[in-house]
Amino acid sequence: MAAAEPLTDAAMPPRDRGLFGPASVTWRVHGSPTVALVGGLRALLVQSLHPLAMAGVAQHSDYRARPLDRLRRTAEFVATTTFGDTAQAARAARRVRAVHRRVRGVDPVTGAAYSADDPETQVWIHTVEIHSFLAAHRVYGGDRLTAAEEDRYFAENVAVAELLGTPGDRVPATVEEVRAYFAAVRPRLCVSDAARDAISFVVAPPLNAQLAPYWPALRVLGRAAVALVPSDLRRLAGIDGSAAVDTIAYLQVHAMARLLTLPGARDLLGHALGARTREVALAARRDSNP
Repeated sequence: MAAAEPLTDAAMPPRDRGLFGPASVTWRVHGSPTVALVGGLRALLVQSLHPLAMAGVAQHSDYRARPLDRLRRTAEFVATTTFGDTAQAARAARRVRAVHRRVRGVDPVTGAAYSADDPETQVWIHTVEIHSFLAAHRVYGGDRLTAAEEDRYFAENVAVAELLGTPGDRVPATVEEVRAYFAAVRPRLCVSDAARDAISFVVAPPLNAQLAPYWPALRVLGRAAVALVPSDLRRLAGIDGSAAVDTIAYLQVHAMARLLTLPGARDLLGHALGARTREVALAARRDSNP
């Protein structure tokens, strides 16, 4: 049998617009590498304060031994569910759900059983992540969202939570619902030894072989992520800092964002986030700008 002819751009089957599409608020928020990086690190800081969520990470994650691999997996999932077509998003979610089925155990802090399939834990991880991207967009996104657009952003992303098996009616879908949700969860947050370890990893990343090329940037981004954490949670986590330090981080990240527009820096960022993440985002931009 003769080998099939490679598909040209003209012969490629049309992509659907995925979960969101170019007119969505989600494309606007997730389209900035700076927002994605600072927001992602902020999410890790805040997520670590939930004891059941942190127990799952501490007992089942290889983030310390292989931090770049963990970063790439997370970046690829966010890029695929944001910019990929619906089939790609569904496949990415199935891979995550397969991993989650193995994440279960007993939290040493509370003595409670945990599972990555538990809806309460899923809602926490999802809501903190989406809220963190929005918090980063408010500071580094370049375009202000209206109150209605911020509500729309949370509502759009319920679809991602549902792909991962979270009941949609349990996911906060407006800014006000998110505020009420965080107020309700706040009494259950604490800092375990595992949480301190994870927080230290973000604030002061180790200078190992995997991270060495990106270490200066990670230090800046980690400090910027801390600056976006609410003050009461910063005190709880032991990472409170001065307004002057926050301002320095803000200026450094803006300078870094300009640097990331240069070809060499873009290539380094692309390598850090992984080829698949870059491919999905570029394909979406190409399809939305024929």
